[in-house]
Amino acid sequence: MNYPVWFLPEIGGGMLMAIIAITHVFISHMAVGGGLYLVVTEIKARRENDYQMLEFVKKHAKFFMLLSMVYGGVTGVGIWFTIGLIQPDATSELIHTFVFGWAAEWVWFLVEIIALLVYYYKFNTMDERNHIKVGWIYFAAAWLSLFLINGIIGFMLTPGEWINDHNFWSGFFNPTFWPSLWFRFAIATLIAGVFAFFTTVFIDSEAFRHKMTRYTSLWCLISTAVAIPTGYWYLKVLPPMAQEIVSVSPTIANSIKVGAFATAAFIILVTICTLWQPKLHNLITAFVVAVCAISMMGSFEWIREAGRRPYVISQQRYSNGIPVARVAELNNGFLAQSKWSTVTEVDESNLEQAGAELFKFQCYACHTLDGVNNDIRIRTANSTFNGMVKYLGVMHEKRAFMPPFIGSDIEKRALAAYLVGTLHGKEITPIATSGGNVGQQILDDECTMCHGADLVVDWADGMSVAEVSQGLLTLSQIDSSMEDFSGSAEQLSALVALLTGTVAPDDEAAIDGGTMLSDDCTMCHDLELVYDWAAELSEAQVMDGLLNLSSLNSSMDDFSGTEAELKAVSTFIMTEVKGGTQ
Repeated sequence: MNYPVWFLPEIGGGMLMAIIAITHVFISHMAVGGGLYLVVTEIKARRENDYQMLEFVKKHAKFFMLLSMVYGGVTGVGIWFTIGLIQPDATSELIHTFVFGWAAEWVWFLVEIIALLVYYYKFNTMDERNHIKVGWIYFAAAWLSLFLINGIIGFMLTPGEWINDHNFWSGFFNPTFWPSLWFRFAIATLIAGVFAFFTTVFIDSEAFRHKMTRYTSLWCLISTAVAIPTGYWYLKVLPPMAQEIVSVSPTIANSIKVGAFATAAFIILVTICTLWQPKLHNLITAFVVAVCAISMMGSFEWIREAGRRPYVISQQRYSNGIPVARVAELNNGFLAQSKWSTVTEVDESNLEQAGAELFKFQCYACHTLDGVNNDIRIRTANSTFNGMVKYLGVMHEKRAFMPPFIGSDIEKRALAAYLVGTLHGKEITPIATSGGNVGQQILDDECTMCHGADLVVDWADGMSVAEVSQGLLTLSQIDSSMEDFSGSAEQLSALVALLTGTVAPDDEAAIDGGTMLSDDCTMCHDLELVYDWAAELSEAQVMDGLLNLSSLNSSMDDFSGTEAELKAVSTFIMTEVKGGTQ
């Protein structure tokens, strides 16, 4: 909100980041593990006086240098460029929090570049002892880069005691630091072997090609054996909120399945095609193994990124960049305090224009528009205007991985107007309450300015119609600051009916079960799902099911309207599924 939004509606900043980051992370981990692979293999070759293996190390060092220094370097710059555009506030916060950590990482990266250049170009001219030392220097610098980056990335998910003391070391050595470090190192060595498979394919001697293929396959399988328990360790130390997100998010569930399948396929392919039968190893095998490995890495990174939700920096900043500390302030009016918004004042005449701005600032970080990832048009296709307004008010409670809507009530209506009116051309109506229940409208209009509606409901609980009616007519006796109810007899009857769970005779026909069903249900699923559920039920069973929705799905709330509203909804459902016969 302090920076302009780089709006790419069809792609989305998150997807763009994923495309660049996953490939970069794959190469950057290879740059760490590959350093160890090179120096260990060189030591083995020199001890065994195996000149074929030394030549292999030199050839692989060239491939390794070009891939890690060129592609890795370019995508590394690309990541900084991209995060600076899609999450400028969070990027700034990370830089300021860990400025000396970043500085140290850049020093180690410079050491990596120099050491790798010396390692390759002095391969045949430097004496053995010093050349191996240069290899170890490269690996140490690469590992220290991983050490530093791991602490900062881990902080984004588990800031730990930093939340309380804002101490550099508290944030750096956060709760996931050690499991993440060793898991990443195991993955780094695994990926090093994956890329070595490409070099082994081009060895001319069949016997030596089989030898190096088996050597590399053992390297990969040992790395996998370390990666599996450390990955499990990492998942177990995630904070409760992240573990809950991991357990309920459908996208994370799919990512876990992809990771598990890729891991199994990787182990099977490496065991059969490179260790047991190295003659089966070729360029296609190497490519498929690499795809499995990048799927494993991508799955982990997706889980880690998604596990942070609804934050980009846990407990500090929501995934849309809004700082948690400013929520209360921004709820008084979000757009008026957004420096780059084209709309600062919202009224009934510019709801959709204001809603478009709110979408960019609050939704676009995770949702695309007609794009491939979390398309907001598809997600909101079934919603009505009133239903969307209601949903925005409870969005975070319904889906803990989504940030809450932040802004005033009219801004909430503005976003709903954009999502429902602009995107789908649906009618934008005044906020209907409880399917047109007049009593609810009176309660909202006349009572909630001074206290919550729940206070009134609690007061009326257990009272008869006559007692509630008399109490409303003598409110000043309950509290001298309140005025006695002065509406019409019909309005009094409607309000009493609402508070006692009965229905006013003149109001019964006004309850529209279809509207209530659309407003309260279609944000999460379409109505066909409701009709399919009710197809074989009686109306009594439908009513009972509505009262116990949480037993069908823990993410749903039990129906909490009046008996008349329950009757209206169940009647509408039965009419739709059975053509009016019950």
